[in-house]
Amino acid sequence: MLKLKGVQSMKAIMLMFDSLNRHMLPPYGCDWTHAPNFKRLAQKTVTFENCYAGSLPCMPARRELHTGRYNFLHRSWGPIEPFDDSMPEILKDNNIYTHLVSDHYHYWEDGGATYHMRYNTWEMARGQEGDAWKGEVRNPDIPEKVPSNGLNRNYWVNKKYMELEENHPQAVTFNKGMEFIETNHKEDNWFLHIETFDPHEPYFSPQKYKDLYPHEYTGDHFDWPPYREVTETKEEVEHCRYENAALLSMCDNYLGKLLDMMDEKNMWADTMLIVNTDHGFFLGEHGYWAKCWAPFFNEVAHTPLFIWDPRTNIKNEQRSSLVQTIDLAPTILDFFDVKIPKDMQGKPLHETIVSDKPVREAGLFGIHGGSVNCTDGRYVYMRAPVTTDNQPLYQYTLMPTRHGNSRAFIDLEELRTVELAEPFSFTKECSTMKTKTISPNSQWKFETKLYDLQNDPKQEHPIEDNEIEQIMIQHMISLMKENDCPGEQFIRLGLQN
Repeated sequence: MLKLKGVQSMKAIMLMFDSLNRHMLPPYGCDWTHAPNFKRLAQKTVTFENCYAGSLPCMPARRELHTGRYNFLHRSWGPIEPFDDSMPEILKDNNIYTHLVSDHYHYWEDGGATYHMRYNTWEMARGQEGDAWKGEVRNPDIPEKVPSNGLNRNYWVNKKYMELEENHPQAVTFNKGMEFIETNHKEDNWFLHIETFDPHEPYFSPQKYKDLYPHEYTGDHFDWPPYREVTETKEEVEHCRYENAALLSMCDNYLGKLLDMMDEKNMWADTMLIVNTDHGFFLGEHGYWAKCWAPFFNEVAHTPLFIWDPRTNIKNEQRSSLVQTIDLAPTILDFFDVKIPKDMQGKPLHETIVSDKPVREAGLFGIHGGSVNCTDGRYVYMRAPVTTDNQPLYQYTLMPTRHGNSRAFIDLEELRTVELAEPFSFTKECSTMKTKTISPNSQWKFETKLYDLQNDPKQEHPIEDNEIEQIMIQHMISLMKENDCPGEQFIRLGLQN
């Protein structure tokens, strides 16, 4: 086992937030949110200025965190597959102890299910969003004009059991994570994954965090943005942003507790720290709420990332090289001197931290069945399907589940189309179930667009430049081939395979 020079142990912590907006954080230029510990974090780490998501949303991003390769071209939301390389499991198999603490309840649904067992041990906190947690037969009191989705009932039941901050699932998650550190900080060779669902909607936070953002508001209860275009008033949009900011400030407070513990126990000498997210979220930008149904503008795709690597002793610096979610698994394996599997497409970021060494010319990001997007850090190219029905579209899996509130199996109608597909390069000579599918999101209905981020950072004015578009198309085709992308995706997008 590789050791740090003069150090007897190696440890790593990955702290992951969900839907953490880069543009709401002070280290990335936001001047109105109360997040002093994110400022402190930037002073203790390397801040990545050009990090992008890969596969969206929740579970596709987490599959990338495990496997170090794009998920969205082959299947939608789903579990770890039997043939997948899982970073925590690889560490476990190499005598690196791995522990997961999370309140991200999708891990324990049908469409997640297989992630937590890749760790040596795991703990969960209950009650986020629509988690089917507390059993109450009587319907709860729900304010009028709240989103009419099926998660509301559970949310309003669960809230009653979290009136004290110490019972909030984020607080429980951090406390369990710090309990692990308290127990094991003197031990050698472990990886701790702390993951909170916050600041994901609905924006439920104690009053003291809301008080950081005083504003007049007499409208309806509004802490849960709908997945659609903005139709609300300016005052309603601003109020919802403040609700998000309050939850962000709660995240900042618990981040500070983790940083305090690392200070107190002198963990910076031998402990890697990664703070990351899966994607951002629209809070009225471009006239949109939420994610997935609309184009993945930078508010969603351009993500924050902070890394402290004790091998380098580099902190309070920025890096501009293009990096992605798929780079985190190989980065952690490299830190522990564990061999990186050949099917991982991501790259370890050690040299990028040291000297801003590039690891790629361009990267892909997207959602299964939506537009396929490509960026080289300067330009963002959103390639829409050329077929009017978004076909042909298939997904490939040996785990026929997807996202769902209670029963997340792939529909029987879709399963009746199943046939065995030839193995892909990364499926370990296993055939997969190939099913004809219809994209559940409407993102594919938006037009192809090209943006110049240098001259148009807010992506308000798409450009028409055939030469640049052809360069981005070639990047896209090359990356899709590297991913062993199914042939029908090229047909759907009107690209030459």
